[in-house]
Amino acid sequence: MSEAIRVKNTGLRGVTVADSAISFIDGEKGVLIYRGYRIEDLADRSSFMETVYLLLFGTLPAAEHLEAFTRQVRNMRRVPGYVLDSMRHWPKNARPMDVLQACVPLLAMAEEQGDALDRQVCLDRSIGLVAQMPTLVAAWHRIRNGQPVLEPDPDLDHAGNFLWMLQGKRPDPATAKDLDVCLILHADHTFNASTFAAREVVSTRASLYAGVAAGLGALSGSLHGGANAKVMEMLLKLENEPDIEGWVSAQLARGERIMGMGHAIYKTGDPRAVYLKRMGQRLGEQTGGTWAAISQKIEETALAIFARQGKTTILPNVDFNSAPVYYLMGIPTDLMTPIFAISRVAGWCAHIIEEQFADVQGKPALYRPQAQYVGEYCGLMGCEYSPVDRRK
Repeated sequence: MSEAIRVKNTGLRGVTVADSAISFIDGEKGVLIYRGYRIEDLADRSSFMETVYLLLFGTLPAAEHLEAFTRQVRNMRRVPGYVLDSMRHWPKNARPMDVLQACVPLLAMAEEQGDALDRQVCLDRSIGLVAQMPTLVAAWHRIRNGQPVLEPDPDLDHAGNFLWMLQGKRPDPATAKDLDVCLILHADHTFNASTFAAREVVSTRASLYAGVAAGLGALSGSLHGGANAKVMEMLLKLENEPDIEGWVSAQLARGERIMGMGHAIYKTGDPRAVYLKRMGQRLGEQTGGTWAAISQKIEETALAIFARQGKTTILPNVDFNSAPVYYLMGIPTDLMTPIFAISRVAGWCAHIIEEQFADVQGKPALYRPQAQYVGEYCGLMGCEYSPVDRRK
């Protein structure tokens, strides 16, 4: 046995694996902070571009720096033609997250690999990925539907340009602003599964692209980024359900989950969910959509049941409220997780840069956890190997 601390089968919950100056969560108080700034201040007063700058550079930009940064992002929105040409040959029923994950190594092929550990190079590539991620998602949606890929519009902000490239029409300014706030809310969340995956991969000194591809792979899972799509699938099934309260009661009585209820960290409420809930109500009133009303009825019924059971910490999470918001914006269910990625790539890149240039006791930190072996054991010499013709 080694002297390593034994923490088994916990999903590393409660285990501190690295220092980070990027974001902080107090689950008991419902607090989320990016680089020292509360998420409420950023959602109310900032923009996604300013938040990306904050995450990557560690400080809020002066006006001239924000202007230059925004211009740089807008100038980097186009993706290489060979990437789009390749995408046109892919199966049209491919899952968008698989497509997005496949595109990142294609982008890497155009880059010189020898300078991967230069901080400025990493920053430039991070900005490029932030700029190009919306283009990739929108391009795939149009390719799979037999529509022409649209050029980015340099006059539109990040969220508005994505809606334009996706839907082919100038977005409503209020809806574009709502999406911009959504991107702020999803941009980082400490050492979640996808961020940990990205940091673990680049701790080997793999490239930033490899780390982002790993993050995309982790985000695609239904227990992480894919949860919002599962919430929307639930809401769609309940579109014509006459007794929402009865459905919720029966679901919980069978011991089954209500998708989007509960969070591993937040015990008094997810601060991001507050914004998304208000957003869904406003969009529902504007569009006549019923999804926010259905989710509200599910929430009220579930919380009342949980309260009777003493489960007061099971509350709606960001996925529960983001799903109807995106749907009311006209975004297909299977693109909800890719939109999560459009935002979270900023956080991944900030963490990758922090990990790449971390210095632990004078040397880089390579993630190397240990496992407790529980398989067959026949002593230090191993089990006796029998020839294949003597095995039963």
